Amino acid sequence: MIYNAKNKAKSVFVYFAYASHQVSSMGDRETSNHSEMTDFILIGFRVRHELHLLLFLIFLLVYVMILLGNVGMMAIIMTDPRLNTPMYFFLGNLSFVDLFYSSVIAPKAMSNFWSESKSISFAGCVAQLFLFALFIVTEGFLLAAMAYDRFIAICNPLLYSVQMSARLCTQLVAGSYFCGCVSSVLQTSMTFTLSFCASRAIDHFYCDVRPLQRLSCSDLFVHRIVSFTLSIIIILPTIIVIVVSYMYIVSTVLNIRSTEGRKKAFSTCSSHLGVVSVLYGAVFFMYLTPDRFPELSKVASLCYSLVTPMLNPLIYSLRNKDVKEALKKLLEKKNAIL
Repeated sequence: MIYNAKNKAKSVFVYFAYASHQVSSMGDRETSNHSEMTDFILIGFRVRHELHLLLFLIFLLVYVMILLGNVGMMAIIMTDPRLNTPMYFFLGNLSFVDLFYSSVIAPKAMSNFWSESKSISFAGCVAQLFLFALFIVTEGFLLAAMAYDRFIAICNPLLYSVQMSARLCTQLVAGSYFCGCVSSVLQTSMTFTLSFCASRAIDHFYCDVRPLQRLSCSDLFVHRIVSFTLSIIIILPTIIVIVVSYMYIVSTVLNIRSTEGRKKAFSTCSSHLGVVSVLYGAVFFMYLTPDRFPELSKVASLCYSLVTPMLNPLIYSLRNKDVKEALKKLLEKKNAIL
């Protein structure tokens, strides 16, 4: 009996040692899932495989138009001396921002239509989120600066050249990039300090904050409060500047007696208003869309990440007499050289 009791005790000890080893190894594997996250998978659009070619061609067409439109706009502004004004200085920077943040998204999205893995490295995901956040926030502040520029031009035309000096324009653009950079650093660092679960599949066509949050095992309450506060700090001042500027602009324009004068004043603002409406409309639609409708969020993201950069040069070139004349002059010069 003593012998049997010893054997039983030994068996129980071996069992518990084995069980503790199994639990320990499971914990190690779980930890490795958190610490050894080397890449993510971009699910993209949930469509049939046969439609990938169509989507690739649409993305390619849109991206080519973005390249041609924004590079062309920058070339026109830099080569025509008549466009050496604050308004076109801001517009040139807007084209630069549009070109780069669409380039952060489009090439990777197009390559994933042909890739079986659809993977993006951890470092690539960090870089994509950082650059996109930097340029999209910069664009918001640039649009606010452009609204202020139109306010001065219409409400204080005699003081325009004094108030909108080259120094102030440079400071406004530099401040826009600085705010974009600070916001991007905060947003990116908060997102990638989260603890991610075993799933690596991002339900989006690029690395964005909300899809990455869905993969997290961390408590997101504080993170979401900080993100919401940061969004308010970024969006609210730019919207206030735009709305207040246009309130003064509308009041001033309505006091202009001549119909031609009113038409000319409104034409200088209509392009900017169109760009603001498309960008902020898509952003608000995306952030107000519940998490249970990820496909709607993707469509909204598509609007401000690719459609807006494609439309901006078209809106400004088709509705702006100076740009059309500068483009005509540039084409005539090219034809003369050929």
